[in-house]
Amino acid sequence: MATPTPASALHPAVAAVTRRIVERSASTRGAYLKQLEAAVQRKPGAERMGCANVAHAFAALPGSDKFKVVAEKAPNIGIVTAYNDLLSAHAPLQHYPDVVKDEARKNGATAQVAGGVPAMCDGVTQGFEGMELSLFSRDTIAMSTAVSLSHDVFDAALMLGVCDKIVPGLLIGALHFGHLPTVFVPAGPMTSGLSNNEKSKVREKAAQGLVGREELLAAESAAYHGPGTCTFYGTANSNQMLLEAMGLHVPGTAFINPGNAVREELTREAVRTVLQITKAKRFAPIGQLVDERCIVNAMVALLATGGSTNHLIHWVAVARAAGILIDWNDFSALSDVVPLLTRVYPNGSADVNQFQAAGGPGFVIGQLLDAGFMHADVLTVRSGGLRAFASIPSANAEGKLQWTDAGASKDESVARPASDPFSASGGLKLLQGNLGRSVIKISAVPEDRHVIEAPCRVFDSQEALHVAFKAGELDRDVICVVRWQGPQANGMPELHKLTPPMAVLQGKGFKVALVTDGRMSGASGKVPAAIHMSPEAAAGGPLAKVRDGDVIRLDAAAETVQALVDPAEWAERPLASMPEALHAANGVGMGRELFANMRRNALAAEQGACTWF
Repeated sequence: MATPTPASALHPAVAAVTRRIVERSASTRGAYLKQLEAAVQRKPGAERMGCANVAHAFAALPGSDKFKVVAEKAPNIGIVTAYNDLLSAHAPLQHYPDVVKDEARKNGATAQVAGGVPAMCDGVTQGFEGMELSLFSRDTIAMSTAVSLSHDVFDAALMLGVCDKIVPGLLIGALHFGHLPTVFVPAGPMTSGLSNNEKSKVREKAAQGLVGREELLAAESAAYHGPGTCTFYGTANSNQMLLEAMGLHVPGTAFINPGNAVREELTREAVRTVLQITKAKRFAPIGQLVDERCIVNAMVALLATGGSTNHLIHWVAVARAAGILIDWNDFSALSDVVPLLTRVYPNGSADVNQFQAAGGPGFVIGQLLDAGFMHADVLTVRSGGLRAFASIPSANAEGKLQWTDAGASKDESVARPASDPFSASGGLKLLQGNLGRSVIKISAVPEDRHVIEAPCRVFDSQEALHVAFKAGELDRDVICVVRWQGPQANGMPELHKLTPPMAVLQGKGFKVALVTDGRMSGASGKVPAAIHMSPEAAAGGPLAKVRDGDVIRLDAAAETVQALVDPAEWAERPLASMPEALHAANGVGMGRELFANMRRNALAAEQGACTWF
């Protein structure tokens, strides 16, 4: 492990944000911890439950395991898995339960697959009806996790999952069983294929009709070519960075490729780690680990790496699951002071494998700790606080795991020290104005595009924008407003397919931007985009007032987004209604009817788009 060093003085802004969160969350966090403590004080399930309950729970266990858990009162680990072989990132999880059970037996414990959770791929569903289930799949995964653990015969849990909504969903579900020691177990990224920059160039050519389907499919297949997560720094890989920063992984496990010889040993180490927590006097269930400081560390890691904008929704929901209340003001205040330390696509040309080679999460966490931007004295799944995560794992000559300090960056074009960052501030900004509150990811946007002022064109769907683009109607300076894309309207699908046409317009020299109450992909970035506009149009937000030709000013420097309409006229202007045809089509087909209640109950994006309140 990395040698502990004295903790640096915490940056005043980080301390102030943490203090504000603690004060704001006093009541809800207190209630959460009280509930957690009551669950911790109970006897284990095999002692607490009736004989029939116990018999049902362990009927299928091999005799030796049954004896261990019932007679010897050995720890029993619940495995919640997101395995399917449709998703490249989750296909490697197929045999993880066998590895976990084997390692548990070696350590005098047992393990059972408590349940599976759905795992969908936004890359498959982008631009189609299934994408409207994507955001709500997070809460479905959380509920599936709760169902899995509700058998209540577990002393600890392992969460097997990687991608966009899957990790936040697993984490929300796990926090509702906050009395259990819990470790997250990823599978790692796929090896590098066609570079993300080259892939994007082909997409832009396809948007202009310069290449056909055959060439585009060949490029996409060369980029997405094997098991593991996609190699860009989108939501899936941001998940892994944040879990490292929260101390919920075996240190350094995020970006080890599925085929790497160290991978299985890291999975076995996750079993040993969760059992050490379960058996040790230093009992640290996940609900205690994920406190206000832990959440702030995750926010800082997101900003320092230019991570996915989706986490301004997801981590608000994660925090709420632990009784902690955060908002976009907190992200904004941290972004003002947290330096940008990495350039990973879409914020640069490197992929996550190059990031890992440069030092990866261990380097970033070490730099942030040394510069006082992270809380060092937090509980993690390992002893030694967060400093243990400023290290990189490898295997020694005997094949045993060892950790070494991440040290200096191995490639400063990818990862730079806090003393010489790519930018003095983080990659995300909060924008406010008469259109509402939204966020923008500026870490990938050229500085000469941080301020865009132009007449707008209003669209009620992303398909309508594509039609206008193909007709040449957008070949000018324009701000495209795409509304009716929020949680209540249609489940807030990602609008990633808007990136190629908008990038083409920008490449022609036009000043363009996007304003929407929808989401963009975690991999989007080089076109200015004010996204997650809250309140959304379907909830009576002012985006429903905008008309074609209104001049809009998006100013990331001033952190504003404003319709330049006379205030008196703006105040009197009525709200448009969602077109009847669109309203009738939303939520019909592809199973969307089953999610109607979620659409009705979804909170705003800034409140995590939560559906369980």
